[in-house]
Amino acid sequence: MPEGNIIQTEYSEHLQKSYIDYAMSVIIARALPDVRDGFKPVQRRILYDMSELGVRYDKPFKKSARIVGDTMGKYHPHGDSSIYGAMVVMAQDFKEGMPLVDGHGNFGSIEGDGAAAMRYTEARLQKVTQEAYLADLDKDVVDFVPNYDETEKEPAVLPVKVPNLLINGAEGIAVGMATSIPPHNLGECIDGVIAYMKNPDITTEEMMQYIPGPDFPTGGIVANKDELLEIYETGVGKIKIRGKVEVEKLKGGKEQLVITEIPYTMIGANIGKFLNDVYALVETKKTNDIVDITNQSSKEGIRIVLELKKGADTDALMNLLFKKTKLEDTFGVNMLAVAGGRPETLGLVSIIKHHVNFQYEIATRKYKTLLAKEMDKKEVQEGLIEACNVIDLIIEILRGSKRVEDAKACLTKGDVSGITFKSKESEKMAKQLHFTERQTDEILKMRLQRLIGLEIDALMKDHEQTLANIALYSDILTKRSSMAKVIIKELQGFKKEYARGRRTAIDNLAEAVVVEKPIEEHDVIFVMDRFGYAKTMEISLYERNRDAVDVESKFVFTVKSRGKVCIFTDKGNMHILKVQDLPAGKTKDKGTPIDNVSNYDSKVEHFVSVCSLAEMVTKRMVFGTKTSMLKLVEGAEFDVAKRTTAATKLNEGDELLIAALVDGTETIVMRSEKEVFLRIPVDQIPEKKKAAAGVRGMKLDKGDTLSHIYLLAEGDNEVIEVKGKEMSLNRLHIGNRDTKGVKR
Repeated sequence: MPEGNIIQTEYSEHLQKSYIDYAMSVIIARALPDVRDGFKPVQRRILYDMSELGVRYDKPFKKSARIVGDTMGKYHPHGDSSIYGAMVVMAQDFKEGMPLVDGHGNFGSIEGDGAAAMRYTEARLQKVTQEAYLADLDKDVVDFVPNYDETEKEPAVLPVKVPNLLINGAEGIAVGMATSIPPHNLGECIDGVIAYMKNPDITTEEMMQYIPGPDFPTGGIVANKDELLEIYETGVGKIKIRGKVEVEKLKGGKEQLVITEIPYTMIGANIGKFLNDVYALVETKKTNDIVDITNQSSKEGIRIVLELKKGADTDALMNLLFKKTKLEDTFGVNMLAVAGGRPETLGLVSIIKHHVNFQYEIATRKYKTLLAKEMDKKEVQEGLIEACNVIDLIIEILRGSKRVEDAKACLTKGDVSGITFKSKESEKMAKQLHFTERQTDEILKMRLQRLIGLEIDALMKDHEQTLANIALYSDILTKRSSMAKVIIKELQGFKKEYARGRRTAIDNLAEAVVVEKPIEEHDVIFVMDRFGYAKTMEISLYERNRDAVDVESKFVFTVKSRGKVCIFTDKGNMHILKVQDLPAGKTKDKGTPIDNVSNYDSKVEHFVSVCSLAEMVTKRMVFGTKTSMLKLVEGAEFDVAKRTTAATKLNEGDELLIAALVDGTETIVMRSEKEVFLRIPVDQIPEKKKAAAGVRGMKLDKGDTLSHIYLLAEGDNEVIEVKGKEMSLNRLHIGNRDTKGVKR
C-alpha cells in the first residue's frame, strides 16, 4: 500500500470520539424526548406514518404489522419489536396519561400480560392525536428533514399544541443519563400553559395552583405533597405514591381490605410480586390477620381483596402493607429532555416555557402560510373582478388574437400588436390593461358561467372574506397579544373536549409505622432432609410421627422458635439461618430449600452438618478435613452477626469432612481412601481458633486422603462395610494422633 494512504491516529482518541458520537446518537436520536412535542423519535415517526397512511380516527383500523413495517421501512431503521412496543404503550390507557393510538385487539393488560403479535392487532389514531398533535402539518409549521436514506421527508418535530411531555410523561435510558417524567392531567396542564402565557414571570409555586402534581392513570395517592414544590423547581426528586385501600364490612362482624387503585409503579409484574409479598407476610407470621387474598381485577378496574379474620386491626395491617410491599412505592423523577439540541434537566415552569415558545413559533409559521395563500387568492380575485367589468373587451382581444402569447401580452402589458380590434376605442382601452401573470392565467381559464350574476356576487363575497382573513392574519402576526388569544382559544377547545377529572389524589400522609409484635418464643423441632429442604414442626406433632420423620430426615433437633441454625459446608463455611424464616410444616410437607433462606448455595457447596447455634455456644466442635487436619474450637466463637463466616481454614484442594459437637469423651475414627483406619480420643486434638487450619490427625501415605471421619460417643457401636465385610468401629484399637493407622 502506498505510504500516502496510511493514516496514523491515536487509538484512544479515535475510540473516545466514536463513543461520544454513539452516546450522543442514543441521547438525541433515540432515548430522550424533545421538550417541544414530548416525543422520542420512534413515537414521532409512528404517529407521522399513521397520518401519512391515512389511519385517521374516523377511518377503519389498519393492521399493526402494516403500520410497523411502513414506519421501519421509511423512517425508523431499527427492530420491529421496538417500534411495535412503542405503539402498544401509546395505546395503553393504564400507562399513558392520554392514549394517542386507538388499539383494536389485545394490547396487553395492567397486570403485565403482553400485547398480541402485531399480525393480529389493529390500530388507528385517536381523535385528539389528529386534532392536537398532527394538525397543520400541511401549513409549513415545522421543518422537514430527510429520512435515514434520503428518499423521504419526515418532520423534525410534530406540531403538538398541548404540553405532551407533561401529559404523557416519559421514560428512557440513554448513555450516562436517564429520564423519568410522570404523567399529568390534560386540563390542568392547559390551565398552566394559559397561566404562563398571561404571566411569563409566574413562579413554580404559583404554577402549582394549576398543576398541583402528577395524575397517574392508575389513580392512587401522592403521599408527599410538601416535597412536590422542590421536585418541580429542580426537576429531580422522589414522589411517594400509595394505592387506594378501602375497608368493606362483611356479615358476622368480619371485614376485608379492598385495593381499588394501585401505585403507577405496580403496573405489570409488580402486581404479582405484591401478591407474593402478602403471601410471604402470612408465611413468616408477620401478620395473622389475613385469611385469604384474591385478585378480582377485571376490565372494570383493579380489585384486590384481602379477607381478614374477625377482630383484625385494619389500620395496623394497612401500615404493614404500605411498609413491606409495593402498595407504597416511590417514583423517581428526573425531568430530562432534549432542549435546543442538547439534554437538559428542566423544572415545571421551564418545560411550559419551552412549550409556549414552540406554540408561538408554529403559530407564526402557520399564519404566515395562511396569509401568503390569502394574498394569492386576493390577487386572483381582484383580477377576476376587474375582468368581469371589462369582459367585452377581453372577449374582443381573445377573438382578435392569433396566438395565446399575443393575448397574454395584451392583458399584462397592453401590447396590441398582432391583435385585430373592431374599433379604435377598443384598441385604446386594451393598451391600458395591466393584469399580473397570475391574474392573466386565471382569466384565460375562466369559464363563461362565471359571468352569471350570482357567480359574480359569490366572487365578491369571497373577496370580502379574503380581505377579512388578511386583516385577521396580519393582526395575529403583528400583535403577540392577538396570537396569544388564538392559541388560548384553541387550548380551551381541547380542554373542553378532551379533559377528564383528576384520578390521583395529592395529600400529605403520615409515614407508615409498623410495630412488630414480638413472637412468643417456644421450642420447635428443626427437620431437614438429605436434599436440603428444611421446615419446623410443633413438638407434639413430631412426637406423634417420630418414626416417620426420623427415617425421612437427615437432621432432626430441637431449637427455639426465634433461634438460629448453623450450616457447615465442605468448603469450610458456616451459614446461619433464622428459624422464623422457615415454614411451619406437617409430616408430609417438604419444606423450603435452605438456599432460599440463607447464603448457602447448593450448586457450589454441600452441607456437612447442621446444628443449633444455642446448643453450639455451650460446647466445643471438632473439625476434620480430607487431608487429615483436626482441631477443636469453642462453640462461642461462632456466635457472630454475619450470615456467613469461615468456620475453618482450608488448604488448597482440601475439604471439610466433619464438624460436630463434642464434650471430650468421644473418640474419632479416620478412614482413608486406601482403607487405613486410626482411632484416637477427641481429647488428643488440640483446641484452636476458628481461623486456624488445625493439626495432623493421621500420617497418610503419599496420594492417600481421608474418605470418612466417624465420631463415636461412649457406648456407640457403629458398624461399617469394608471390602464386603462388616467391621465394628468400637473394636478398633485406640491409638495416638499423628501416627500411621491400621490397614484393613
